[in-house]
Amino acid sequence: MPQLSAQSLAKALPNCPDPQAWSDALNPALQKYDISTMDRLCAFLAQTGYESSAFSRLTENLNYSTALRLTKVWPKRFPTEAMAAPYVANPQKLANFVYANRVGNGDVASSDGFRYRGRGIIQVTGRSNYQAASKELGVDLVANPDLLAQPANAAMSAAWFWASHGLNALADDRTPDDDLEDFAEITRRINGGTVGLKDRLALFNQIKAALAGQG
Repeated sequence: MPQLSAQSLAKALPNCPDPQAWSDALNPALQKYDISTMDRLCAFLAQTGYESSAFSRLTENLNYSTALRLTKVWPKRFPTEAMAAPYVANPQKLANFVYANRVGNGDVASSDGFRYRGRGIIQVTGRSNYQAASKELGVDLVANPDLLAQPANAAMSAAWFWASHGLNALADDRTPDDDLEDFAEITRRINGGTVGLKDRLALFNQIKAALAGQG
């Protein structure tokens, strides 16, 4: 796989805010974690591009404007709008509640939920995942979680997550397996479900067309 140029990245993700900076950050990560074929690259860019709005949003947005939306996003946490209402337009309170006692976080009072909310281009979330990423990258993300929102760390952590969760193999185009199901499984391993699957797949097809003939 050749280097991902700024021009290619801009073509693949037109809304990327700084293609040169991101291509510089991505190339070492792609090489280290063997995201080395066009199928792997397109799937990686589609998933991370969706998660981060084309690398323009590197910290999870938890500022919801309606209780109804909260009941849709976290139906188990908020079975009614009345229960969701206190968390509207209050990102810190929301994060501390929905992420309490999960993924290595402490309770609500610990503030771990907000401190270790999703960051990076694959939205690493939770103290335990920050600890694992810290060990892999050699950067203390637990003490300095905002470092995960820097392009180099965001790219490397995403590529590490991708490889460590077996996503290169799923991205490989193997006929006659079900490629759509492979892509859905990639989404599940990243998202925990299939949120945005249609949009992720559309982005994948957009990127593959944009990069056709370049790898």
